[in-house]
Amino acid sequence: SLQHGDDLILKRMKRRHSRADAIELCQRVKAARPEIALGADLIAGFPTETEAHVENLISIVDECGLAYVHAFPFSPREGTPAARMPQVDRHIVKARAARLRDVGGAALKRRLDAWVGREEIALIERGGFARLPDFTPVLLGAPAPPPGAPVQAGGGAGAPRVRLRFTGHDGQHLIGVAA
Repeated sequence: SLQHGDDLILKRMKRRHSRADAIELCQRVKAARPEIALGADLIAGFPTETEAHVENLISIVDECGLAYVHAFPFSPREGTPAARMPQVDRHIVKARAARLRDVGGAALKRRLDAWVGREEIALIERGGFARLPDFTPVLLGAPAPPPGAPVQAGGGAGAPRVRLRFTGHDGQHLIGVAA
């Protein structure tokens, strides 16, 4: 679990990896599988976090090539070492988490933008919704493939798969139509 992008904060979180370790791992994975989409949980406002730490946190999104960011504000839990550390003001924590969510949203938008105009086989999970092999969520637009009429079978447990062309996105999901 990545959690942060600054070595001092990672150490205080008792993580066993460094910023450089995370970046190097992501680079190796992307070299082996360029189409892969990476995601991470990131915490803003950990105790003692400074603005310099936040800059490292924000920049790791691009440096690791993350497409999916689950950004959330730190909340102290009673009885934990972090709860005994000097806390960051709650307003600052919330503002930092909002900045991180904005960066994560921009990263996702870049990922979705890269799919527009392309085609790929998607797994239909339920009516009106599918996923690509890299886990990208897809809303099925008109003309949507008819239920029970997959272009191609497969996907485990008989789940239908269909070739889609991506016409756009809503910032969270691709919009796919039958190709």
